[in-house]
Amino acid sequence: MTAIFFDMSSHAQPADHPVHARRDIGGIGVAVLDRTQALTVLDAALAHRRHVKLAFCNANLVNLAAVNAKLRAQLEDFLVLADGIGVDIGSRLLHGASFPANLNGTDFIPALLAAQNRSLRVTLLGGQPGVAQRAAARLAQDYPRHGFIVLSHGYFAPSEEAGILAQLAENPPDLLLVAFGNPLQERWIAEKITPRHATIAAGIGALFDFLAGEVERAPDVMRRLRLEWLYRLLLEPRRLWRRYVLGNPAFLLRILRIRFQPRGPTQ
Repeated sequence: MTAIFFDMSSHAQPADHPVHARRDIGGIGVAVLDRTQALTVLDAALAHRRHVKLAFCNANLVNLAAVNAKLRAQLEDFLVLADGIGVDIGSRLLHGASFPANLNGTDFIPALLAAQNRSLRVTLLGGQPGVAQRAAARLAQDYPRHGFIVLSHGYFAPSEEAGILAQLAENPPDLLLVAFGNPLQERWIAEKITPRHATIAAGIGALFDFLAGEVERAPDVMRRLRLEWLYRLLLEPRRLWRRYVLGNPAFLLRILRIRFQPRGPTQ
């Protein structure tokens, strides 16, 4: 039986799209879905070739969108899933409840591939040169029913973009995985990818790095405690200190300001 979701947000969605509840977290409407429900939504999109732009919202994306009105507007057209303990804390403070599940892209995309009985055409785009190829090889080994191709690394020249988009339009994949990092991947999907380029276009951050063995996943105990961000900070302090050491307190202060800001008089 297909689940029915009700849109409680103020953002309009196309009439042919399923609707679902969303909670505003710092200006981003995040879907209130557990893993099974999210997989059901995307399964229906694949079955009916209904275009979906997919993003995973963590505290860093909220911080970036807070100072970028265009990015906030673009994300209104995405299915945005809750990623990490930060948005969960934000949800509890602003809405009195956690999200039903932690749907980070590193775990959710493999779950999506595992759940699909149909054979999908999956295209990888982004990452350092060579990383996507190793990630595709790992995916092909783990999910042999699907076909995986690498379109390009993430450092292509502006002059190459038209050719990349033409290749997607000529042979649009069921699932396009874009690894440019926040917010470049979300902005690129919003501005460049249409239904003629892919059925589902997902911004997936560091997924290729994890699959290729470039970055080590946190131990299971740290993942269960929702501390994978801390493990990544310990591994890559020079690259990630601004995102976590400065970004996490900034996110919490932003959420607290929203929570306790004076409300205007009701009419």
